[in-house]
Amino acid sequence: MWFNHGYEFGWGGMIFGGLMMLVFWGGLIALIFWGVRSLMSSKNYPQTDTPERVLSALEILDQRYAQGEINRDEYAAIKGDIAH
Repeated sequence: MWFNHGYEFGWGGMIFGGLMMLVFWGGLIALIFWGVRSLMSSKNYPQTDTPERVLSALEILDQRYAQGEINRDEYAAIKGDIAH
């Protein structure tokens, strides 16, 4: 006759307990990982993105002419104004 001394769950209880332990520790590790990542990505650290380069007036004029927004005469007149 087997005596289970109040342990009525048997192997199923051991498997369920082991899985719950894995879920607990996995959740705790994921929570710590998420917390560290959110702290590291906060605005306290400098941004690694490079700022966009500001175009000069002549570069903008060249782009507008290349895109056909202004014609040759307008380009020459504005370029003369910029140079002076």
